[in-house]
Amino acid sequence: MQLGMIGLGRMGANMAQRLVRGGHPVVGFDSNELSRTRAAQNGITPVESLAELVGALAAPRAIWMMVPAGAPVDATIDALLPLLAAGDVLIDGGNSFYKDTLRRAQTLAAHHIGYVDCGTSGGIWGLAEGYSLMIGGDAAIVEHLRPIFATLAPAPDRGWGRVGPAGAGHYTKMVHNGIEYGLMQAYAEGFSILEHKKEFALDLAQIGEIWRHGSVVRSWLLDLTADALKQNRTMQGIAPYVADSGEGRWTLAEAIELGVSAPVIAQSLLERLRSRDKDSFSDKLLAAMRNQFGGHEVKKE
Repeated sequence: MQLGMIGLGRMGANMAQRLVRGGHPVVGFDSNELSRTRAAQNGITPVESLAELVGALAAPRAIWMMVPAGAPVDATIDALLPLLAAGDVLIDGGNSFYKDTLRRAQTLAAHHIGYVDCGTSGGIWGLAEGYSLMIGGDAAIVEHLRPIFATLAPAPDRGWGRVGPAGAGHYTKMVHNGIEYGLMQAYAEGFSILEHKKEFALDLAQIGEIWRHGSVVRSWLLDLTADALKQNRTMQGIAPYVADSGEGRWTLAEAIELGVSAPVIAQSLLERLRSRDKDSFSDKLLAAMRNQFGGHEVKKE
């Protein structure tokens, strides 16, 4: 099955490359010329405009978008819409907010254009290992696209599936990322406790390696953590600043809206926000409070 790919950054290019290896011709567009050049080196046919991309695909067209969530997705759809025809399908493989996906699906349905949301997990390892795909959209359209999903997944019969109608794929991926926040925070806190027990001189890389086999806390995330500790035991040169790309916030907002308790996800998000405060007013005020009621020493900057 032929596919158009918009967005040939690292993940988009890797996905396109996996499809090409699986026998699916891919025509790709990216506004960055270097990305197009690199794509061509991996068997992807690059084009220099969205119009050229649409023109190179046989109808009915299937076009996969790997662009940043929010306004860039809307801008891409607005640019594509005059070029598309009834029966074409757009796939959003990025981390779009599910309510935006619902709105976009409704708009495109009025033009008889299918819209599929595909929550995609796998990161930089997906090219070799395959991607976990959480798919929302019309069942018949998803079934038509089965060869694409089966090629991108770890295996044709696992690691992917239609989870519901339009919006359900991005909703599932949103919660997936919220869970990821909590898991990462738990590992980070646990290894930090081990690190602070100086009298045992614990080898964190060794412990991570032990836990990887047979332990109830083993996981792919632990595999990556153990590798990181082997490469940089003290995390030297890494700033204590943890970014978030939005999905944790969306998950927490959804939990509040549904009245679902999610304290671990909430705290993990707050810890990420805290990591960015290099001049914490709240911590300074806490120290001042302790000085006021108990005469406790205040450390000076």
